[in-house]
Amino acid sequence: MKALNNIRNIDYTVIFARNMKKMRRFYEEVMGFRVHSSLGEAWIAYQVGSCLLALTERGVMFDDAPPPQGALSLQLAFRVAPGEVDACAKALGAAGVAIESGPADQPWGHRTLFFRDPDGNVLEIYAEI
Repeated sequence: MKALNNIRNIDYTVIFARNMKKMRRFYEEVMGFRVHSSLGEAWIAYQVGSCLLALTERGVMFDDAPPPQGALSLQLAFRVAPGEVDACAKALGAAGVAIESGPADQPWGHRTLFFRDPDGNVLEIYAEI
């Protein structure tokens, strides 16, 4: 097990999209993430800071049944500089994205904003305050 202690970071995260077209539009046009690589219509990766966020369809590598619609299964947190949380909320609102919560200062020292992607995954934008 000591070999596993050498893991240093998460390199990429993969979201198994229910609706690839809506998810691609959201992450490219609303979030503005730059495409890092694509393996066709069923796999795309975005550069988000030093990590990759990939979208794929079920059946490309794994074909498990999706979680039931409305079941919470994923939360991603994106860090911004202090003072940018409110600007992100305005940009999301202008793009028609419903804000679930925030912007708000939290007792653990973050200013947070919560919303969802088209598949219902919870997304957070936060800054350390």
